[in-house]
Amino acid sequence: MNYDYLMEEDMKNIPEGSKLLLHACCAPCSSAVLERLSSYFQITIFYYNPNITEEDEYQKRIHELKRFVSMYQTKYKIDILEGKYEPEKWWEISKGLENEPERGKRCYKCYELRLEETAKVAEEFNFPYFCTTLTLSPHKNANWINEIGEKLDQNYKPHYLYSDFKKKNGYKRSIELSKEYDLYRQDYCGCIFSKKTK
Repeated sequence: MNYDYLMEEDMKNIPEGSKLLLHACCAPCSSAVLERLSSYFQITIFYYNPNITEEDEYQKRIHELKRFVSMYQTKYKIDILEGKYEPEKWWEISKGLENEPERGKRCYKCYELRLEETAKVAEEFNFPYFCTTLTLSPHKNANWINEIGEKLDQNYKPHYLYSDFKKKNGYKRSIELSKEYDLYRQDYCGCIFSKKTK
């Protein structure tokens, strides 16, 4: 499935200036996604990442995201909404999956946890659309992420915007923007298991 094409087709029917709640994991992944979407949507970034099991790392990433947004010039002002830091929820969904390999069932549950919270918040604050930067990474399964988003689209009022932001050299562009803005690029996803395999 070409999710990038589906997003572009979807956007043809979305009025410019519509509000989008964009789940973000970090500044580097946000950079190329914001470059692509910020001239079309009024974006609020939702930073919700209970998978980051070390609080220092969590705070470092949100600080860097805020720093990047403060420097990055866009057509519409970008807001940041910080979710609760609740790693206990991540540990709960990871029970029994501790020995799963990276990119396995534990990661699926992690995508699900973060995307469902995004859908809930989007509904609570009347955002018509929600999306995630997670599909930018070549280490993330875009099919799974979009499959989860599609299911949430059925259960919540906001519409899920399909994406595969690694397409059109999105990941490469994120590296270029990271250098341009001197962004901290972490070398693991966030959880203790991904840190062990880096």
